[in-house]
Amino acid sequence: MPGNRTAAPRRAPRRILVIDVGGTHVKFRLDGRGRILRFSSGPKLGPARMVRRIRERAAGLRYEAVSIGYPGLVFRGRIAGEPHNLGAGWVGFDFAAAFGKPVRIVNDAAMQAIGSYRGGRMLFLGLGTGLGATLIIDGVVEPTELGHMPYKHGRTFEDYLGERGRRRRGTRAWRKSVADVVARLRLALEADYVVLGGGNAGRLKKLPPYARRGDNRNAFRGGVRLWRAGRR
Repeated sequence: MPGNRTAAPRRAPRRILVIDVGGTHVKFRLDGRGRILRFSSGPKLGPARMVRRIRERAAGLRYEAVSIGYPGLVFRGRIAGEPHNLGAGWVGFDFAAAFGKPVRIVNDAAMQAIGSYRGGRMLFLGLGTGLGATLIIDGVVEPTELGHMPYKHGRTFEDYLGERGRRRRGTRAWRKSVADVVARLRLALEADYVVLGGGNAGRLKKLPPYARRGDNRNAFRGGVRLWRAGRR
């Protein structure tokens, strides 16, 4: 199938290359150990170029499988929509063939959510270039496209909570919008708690009720859990 043509290993892989693809940077790391490597992404970055740069920089690393957190729609392990903040060509790209390893792909917010999960009903919101949202209910992962749903004045949640919205309206107004959206979505989705991750989570002076701050490094933990827990 597209993006996962190499046969999956019969046992859980011991060494996993975890890749966190963002609108500003691509970060990757071997398992949960070692230094996090990165390079700039942006609107001209396509999948072939990304794989080439990772393979060049990870030439000395030995790994048996790859996990990719992708900033867009992923359905049943396949990229189902082109990203909003990167170049084109992601849908149908064969990552397994490009890496020569088994590959599992999830939405980037879902990967960080999996690494942040502590049980119950959790809503994860990734405050970064865009807005990622994932709901996990009793261990079942449900990525969503909430960021692109209407919010106010003909604009989406991402228009208000993404980086462009913060720059357009200012950080103080952005913080108020974050608090409002967290309250609305937590009630609507009946979440026990909300985890706020992404690069802009650190800009919050005060966390909304029922919310805790995530850690971007949890994306790497989530990438490992994709294989160790058997999630797809």
